[in-house]
Amino acid sequence: MRFASLILALFMGVSLALAEDLGTYLRGFDYEERSAMKIQTPELLVLLEEGKAQAIDIRFKEEFEAWHMGFSTNIPLNELPERLDELDKSKLIVTLCPHNDRANLARIYLMLQGYNVRYLSDGLLRTADFLRGENAKEFMEEYRTVKK
Repeated sequence: MRFASLILALFMGVSLALAEDLGTYLRGFDYEERSAMKIQTPELLVLLEEGKAQAIDIRFKEEFEAWHMGFSTNIPLNELPERLDELDKSKLIVTLCPHNDRANLARIYLMLQGYNVRYLSDGLLRTADFLRGENAKEFMEEYRTVKK
């Protein structure tokens, strides 16, 4: 019973600390932060071409297997806390999902963990639409040179 009480107290302390961190963030939230937390497809693609960003697709494994962007790494939202070691702290982390709901949840979590992070506000569906024909060819040529 003492052990359970200790664990509960520790959990409550962590929860309160995270809540306070989130409270501090929310109290400072303004129009500049509203803009800074988002990224759209064209800017993301430039940062990926320059090797300055890491794209994290936070959809479930099965969704990723069905279709995905070749430049992203799949770390499902429910696995993110255990897989932080796969993130490159020297780069901007951009969280991705089809629309942006889960991507924004992941962004908030990573921000509280000290990462420089933004979420793809136009979502993967718009990215797929953008990367057609010549846009896809041009992007992949540039991206491949950075990956080498």
